This record gives sequence, C-alpha cells and structure tokens, in this order.
Amino acid sequence: MELQKPRGTRDFLFEEMKERKFVEKTMKKVFETYGYQEIKTPIFEDLSLFTLKSGEGIIEEIYHFQDKGGRDLALRPELTAPVARIYLNQLQKSPKPIKMYYFGSCFRYERPQAGRFRQFWQLGCELIGGKSPDCEAEIIALASHCLEELKLEDYQIHLGNLGILRGILNQEGVSNHQQDQIMAIVDKGDVLELKKLLKEFKIDEKSGNILLELIGMHGHREIIDDVKKIIADYPSALESLEELEKLLTMLESFGFRDYLVNLGIARGLDYYTGCVFEIYVEGLGAQKQISGGGTYNLIEVFGGEKVESTGFAFGFDRVMEVLKIQKTKPPIKSRLEVFVAPISPETKLNAFEIAQQIRKKGIRTDVELVGRKLKKILSFADNSGARFVVLVGARDLKNGEITLKDMRSGNQEQIPIETIADVLIQRINSLK
Repeated sequence: MELQKPRGTRDFLFEEMKERKFVEKTMKKVFETYGYQEIKTPIFEDLSLFTLKSGEGIIEEIYHFQDKGGRDLALRPELTAPVARIYLNQLQKSPKPIKMYYFGSCFRYERPQAGRFRQFWQLGCELIGGKSPDCEAEIIALASHCLEELKLEDYQIHLGNLGILRGILNQEGVSNHQQDQIMAIVDKGDVLELKKLLKEFKIDEKSGNILLELIGMHGHREIIDDVKKIIADYPSALESLEELEKLLTMLESFGFRDYLVNLGIARGLDYYTGCVFEIYVEGLGAQKQISGGGTYNLIEVFGGEKVESTGFAFGFDRVMEVLKIQKTKPPIKSRLEVFVAPISPETKLNAFEIAQQIRKKGIRTDVELVGRKLKKILSFADNSGARFVVLVGARDLKNGEITLKDMRSGNQEQIPIETIADVLIQRINSLK
C-alpha cells in the first residue's frame, strides 16, 4: 500500500522548517515589542462558533464532524472566532485593552492551488477594548514593522472602511443579510455579479452607481476629497469617511505613510464593521494577498457586551512564498556546532559522557551512534555542518585530554576534558 499525504497538505523537511521557525520567531518578537502576549486555542471547536457569523463562503469550506458523543465539531477555519470565545470565557473582567497574538494551523476544504492549501497557518493578533482609530493605526504599523524586519519588499497596504458602503446601503433600507451578500460579492471583485445583485435588491439607481464608483476608487490621501463629494448626501457614510481620514493622520504619527486608500476592500468575513485593510505583494498571482484585518464586532454577536476589537492575520505560508520568490533567504544555523567522535569502540561510553557535558552548556552537539570508522565519522560531521569535532581516543583519555579539530582550518589541539565545554563556548562565540 502506497501511503500519501492528504490532498491540500504539505510536509516540511529540515531546512524549510528552519526557515519557517526563523520567520515565526522574527514576527513574534515584533508582536511582543508592541506589548502583545501569545495564546493558543484548540484546533477543533464547536461547529456553532464558526457557523454563527463567519460568512457563507467559509461555512461551505468547514471541515466538520461529530465526535463519539454526537457533538458537532469543526476544525478551525480561522482564529478570530476562537479569540472571541476566549475573551467571553475568561477575559471579560480583564483591564483593557487586551493584546493577544497567536500562531497556528487552520483548515478549509477548498480547491488546492498555488498559494492556497487545505491546511494553512495564520500568525496574527487581536486588540480587544481599544479605541479606534488609535488601535487600527498601531495594528497597521505593527503589520508593516513585521515585514520590514523580514526585509520583504514591494508590498502595498490598502486601507478602507466598510462603514462607507454600509452607510449608503443602510440609507437605502437594505437588510443586514442582503448587505452581507453584497459585501461578499465586493470582496470577490465581481462587478457584473454586483450589478445583478443591486438590481435584484431594487437598490436606487443613484446609490447603486455610487457604490460601483466607490469600489473602483484607489489612491492616496488626495482621493478623500473626491469621495466626500460623491457621498455628500449620505451622512452615515460621511461619518465613516471621517474615521478613515483620522486613521490616515494617526498612521503618519506612527511614522507610516506608504499606503493606498481602497474603498473596494470588503473582507470575506461578515463580522468586520469599520476599518479594513489588506496587504498585497505582486508576484504571487491571484493569491497576492498576504494579510488582512480590521475592526470587528464579533463578541456582541456571541452574546457578550459591545466591545470594539481590531485584529489582523498574516497568511504565513504566503509570506514564506514571497520570501522565496524575492530570494530573501532567512539566516539559518547549521544543524550542529560540535560532533563528538569516539576513535575506537572502547571509548564510546566516554564519548557519550563528553557529549552530554557539552550539551548541558547549550551547545548543539551530536555524537557517533552507529559505529563508523573515523574517516566516515569526519565526513558525516562535515556534512552535518559541525564546525568542531571532539575526537575521543584511549591514549588522550589516559592523559585527561581529548583532541579538538576545527573542520574549517583542519587544526587540531589537545584540550583538558574538564574544560572542553568552556573552550567550545569561547570558540563558538568568537565566530559570531
């Protein structure tokens, strides 16, 4: 029987995992620099957590099942809803704002293609109880900071505010359910389907034309005045535009000016209510979006009090793909720093003792385990990336010494056994 991994999943081997761990560690360090703390949620949750307010597109893609007790469960398709549950279960009385970040795998049953998998990873954060647009500005600056640290190039951050479009639809008396349908089509960028839907919902021609014009508007701060003229007769939409304008001002105080206003951003989840943003990188084809987020009202939907929340997540796999395309190779440590080699079978146990002595000093160390001859041991140690080999011979042991070989220079020297770990620490630090 030939064993295959499930469709839409991947195996990550040694070098790729080193790269992924480096990127993960770099991003987490930035999150913590901004005062965020890490949380973990279960990989599966009650199905209702995601079906209550996650958008029809995601509901169709959920991996769901019943456990042996007949409970309806689902593999998490995203991580914002679990964060809202954590808040409701344990954090409602905590001082606000609450800053949390997470990293974990998510699952959606969709057609696998370039940049899209059935198991994928998200690294993101949520800020619960902050005040907009202050928290939105900080979160957008945080997202940009992560990409700067990774030296990722040519990314664009697009900003919008769903309140502008919803303000027009509210004035037209469009129901929340119909608005969600419209937003889903806007998110897909399907103008023809949007026109059909606006006609089907009998939306006033003037308002419909304004909606179509707005979702095609992209530009820098100067387009705000143009938008004001277009939506002059829609007070609620104007109020949301003013919020967006305040956000742009605050972003500048965070030292961030490289953005595009894009009123066609809708996001694929129904719970976003105000500011939304997405980050794009050319070169990924149709899957050029590497991050997205905004302000949402999910906690109230789940039965909690009304509390403003803002968050975003990186599509971690797409970030990795961009770094690969841009040939930005994360710095990777070799697997080993030291290899301990018994020269003869009778020194094997001594080699184990010395290897443990070195490992307890935090030095990445391997030891010969399969009984090879010295020439093959040295070849294996070299291929493993070890800079130093500790040769354990019977004659040296009688003198309380071992031989230290520098694999780069070929130099060898005798070192007292009791000082070998400290000598290695000095040598390794001098190479950094």
